[in-house]
Amino acid sequence: MFKHSKFNTTQSQIMHRSEDLVNAASNRYRITVQVAHRAKRRRYEDFDSGEDMLMKPVLRAIIEMSDELTQPEIIGE
Repeated sequence: MFKHSKFNTTQSQIMHRSEDLVNAASNRYRITVQVAHRAKRRRYEDFDSGEDMLMKPVLRAIIEMSDELTQPEIIGE
C-alpha cells in the first residue's frame, strides 16, 4: 500500500528536476553534496518546528534547488 502525498509531484518530475540539477552543475559530486546538506538542514528545521513532514527532505531539497535554478528571481539578494 502506498502513501499518497498532498503534493502533485510525480516520480518522473523528480527525476527530470534532478537531471536538470546534475546537468547544470559543473561537478556532479558537489551538487549531490549540496542536495544532501540542504536536505539535512531541512530535516532538522522540520523536526524542530514540530510540524508533520509531508515530503521527504531529499525530495524537497531537489524541488527547491531546481526551482532556484529555473526561477532565479525567487532567490533573495
